[in-house]
Amino acid sequence: MLYAILAYHEEKIVESWTAEEDAAVMTGLLKVHERLDREKALGPSARLGTTGQAVTLRGPGAGMIIDGPFAETKEQLLGLYVVDCADRDAAIAVARDLRRANPTAVYEIRPVRRYIPGAPLPGMQA
Repeated sequence: MLYAILAYHEEKIVESWTAEEDAAVMTGLLKVHERLDREKALGPSARLGTTGQAVTLRGPGAGMIIDGPFAETKEQLLGLYVVDCADRDAAIAVARDLRRANPTAVYEIRPVRRYIPGAPLPGMQA
């Protein structure tokens, strides 16, 4: 089953890291990535750009573009992973591996439903 692991962190803290501190975190995360890749369990993953570069589309019709994400939170979504795990416990174990490399991050784990236009969603009647 696919799981999304959403990586949250305080953006100002991440931006304050020196190049060496950032490289150390990324080196630790890369070790987890390499293991997951060997196990053929790592799907798309991304380090997102800053929230200052983001825009949000909302509202009726064509919508309106608003600068940045529209959420008043201490932590921002800064990255994501899609992993193929046997079950939720296995996905939590992957998140714990990521957290060992970046212990100040928060990881949200969610099952991913595959969407195929015209096909019923799993668990839903046609």
